[in-house]
Amino acid sequence: MTRTVKDIPPFPDYIDGQGDHDFMQAAWRQGPLARDKFGIVSGFSMAQMEAFNDDRWTRQVELEAMWAAGVTSGPMFDFVRDMVLFANGQTHRNRRGPLVRTFAHKVIAELRPGIAERAERMIAPLRGTGAVDFVAEIAGPMPARVIAAIIGAPEKDTDLFARHVYSAIRGLSICSEEIRAESDADMAALYRYVAGLIADRRAAPQEDFLTAYLDRVAGGPLDENEVRAQMVGLVVAGSDTTRGALTATVSQLLLHPDQWAMLVSDPDRWAPAAVSEGLRFDPVIGSLARISTEPREVEGYLLPKGTFVAASMLTALRDPAIYADPNRFDITRSDHPRLHPVFGGGPHRCLGEALARIELEEALKALARLAPDLSLDGPPVRLRGYGAVRTLGPMQVRI
Repeated sequence: MTRTVKDIPPFPDYIDGQGDHDFMQAAWRQGPLARDKFGIVSGFSMAQMEAFNDDRWTRQVELEAMWAAGVTSGPMFDFVRDMVLFANGQTHRNRRGPLVRTFAHKVIAELRPGIAERAERMIAPLRGTGAVDFVAEIAGPMPARVIAAIIGAPEKDTDLFARHVYSAIRGLSICSEEIRAESDADMAALYRYVAGLIADRRAAPQEDFLTAYLDRVAGGPLDENEVRAQMVGLVVAGSDTTRGALTATVSQLLLHPDQWAMLVSDPDRWAPAAVSEGLRFDPVIGSLARISTEPREVEGYLLPKGTFVAASMLTALRDPAIYADPNRFDITRSDHPRLHPVFGGGPHRCLGEALARIELEEALKALARLAPDLSLDGPPVRLRGYGAVRTLGPMQVRI
């Protein structure tokens, strides 16, 4: 007798105080799949992640997540409707193509010296000032300022810019009516700001990223809403995940003084490895959700067309079939896959991977050189959640 979705075991009860990694590992111990109260089917292994991300039988979530949250209009709804991340097929190719060509690897690589200088300018004045809010003073501003500079926003606007970004992104998840209203207001503000930048570049083109992008989409299939949405998406995606990844990586390094000392001893050698391990050990992305486009048997269960499936990043990146001693933070490990799974795969692989790695590496190098005695001033950061982008808690350090 064929087993159905209803036969998939539900997630176990959450134990008060339990960490996300322990919770997801407990779910995995029940079996290869688990089902949550919304009917979303989660897989845990790296093999399941690869299977769930296969475009031959699943597709990217579009507006379904907004509808599930009861959202049918507003700035966040429009953003999801028009943004490349939430599109499939020809629509996805139309939106992604100009970004890929503008976001060429050589163009991004040439940004490294400026990003390194920006990191040092942010960190140097904080030395000797006592307790520092790492998220507010370093991890938050840095990626927001980098991405703002890429699209041509003046430096004086970046703090306001960052506040809009980090508020707006909350609306991508199920949230309270109050947070939804705040998120929509900040998303609308980002749209107005980006629309102003686009108008400026069209009136006075420059030798920069935004002008190049506008040249590529001129006369193409994208409407004006889609053009704006791709730039807003670049800003939102390029800020929040890097903020969380930098904080989580530094937190783990400081919890492992021997590995922090390795980074300090040779930042150029160990920064890339520390970034890869930080992204693996406590990823800022909790899971990758998709929708099945045809019936498919998975692990002995028949999943009908239209099933929401979610590959757990928390467990796949600690899969013992892939990683030796997977629950150990180790910047010397040599078993990372060639393409880091945290950036997704296939046609939807993260466009900003190269930029994110450069930002993370240069931030770690600057901290290692300018603040070799860096230490936690209180508890380590806690990332919370196991779906989509995880919530970032506070972290204080002494520089």
